[in-house]
Amino acid sequence: MSRLLIKPKHGTGRVTHVTPESAGWTYVGFDLHKLEPGDTFGDWTADRETCLVLVSGKAHVRVGEDDLGMLGERMSPFEGKPWSVYVPAGGDWSVRADTNVELAVCTAPGLGGNLPVRVIGPDDVKQETRGKGTNTRYVTNILPEGDPADSLLVVEVITPGGHTSSYPPHKHDEDNLPAESLLEETYYHRLNPSQGFAFQRVYTEFNDAGHREIDEAMAVEDGDVTLVPKGYHPCAACHGYDLYYLNVMAGPKRTWKFHNAKEHEWLLKA
Repeated sequence: MSRLLIKPKHGTGRVTHVTPESAGWTYVGFDLHKLEPGDTFGDWTADRETCLVLVSGKAHVRVGEDDLGMLGERMSPFEGKPWSVYVPAGGDWSVRADTNVELAVCTAPGLGGNLPVRVIGPDDVKQETRGKGTNTRYVTNILPEGDPADSLLVVEVITPGGHTSSYPPHKHDEDNLPAESLLEETYYHRLNPSQGFAFQRVYTEFNDAGHREIDEAMAVEDGDVTLVPKGYHPCAACHGYDLYYLNVMAGPKRTWKFHNAKEHEWLLKA
């Protein structure tokens, strides 16, 4: 099995657990919890900031002494906009499920920005359409670089069946601003209908010996997480199955500056 493909555990509770240590990198952490009505889960952020994303379901959320009330409205990531909560480093939080809940816990280093807790509701997120033709996909910016955070960038994308995404292939693995930023990235994938599959390739440039350090093509199923430590990382959704993914990115600078694969840039002008 690919070292970049993380399969979820069956059942409820924490079904996916990615830490900087397990991924072999420095910045991004990602957990996915499946909760049933009445289940409660909480944690302390320590020195890492956190973005809680209600991928689906409704839950009562508390951060420290602040009762944020009942959040969430969509029962599927393919329906409507998400509810999320930003929790700075040094905070504790808890979630009590009112319905079946998929909770994504996105983390990255806190840098002492002393930012406040905030709810990010459907009216707070901006949506955009990228690409054209069969490269069209729909983007919801949950925690973009224009919004306050120390390290985290969080976005979700829906790619219709038969379309490509994160395409033409691009990368962001060099700390070479303003041309390119270094960002690690996770993809949390969902398929509609759930028995479908999609494809993702992660690959680097050829080195001087004519080899690629990374070149993996993965069949992605519902609930899988893919790791992008470096390199280009396009996706393709198969006909009949829409692809949702939640991206978490972080690096030494909180900005998304990417480099397109030169051999495929002509697609942007086609």
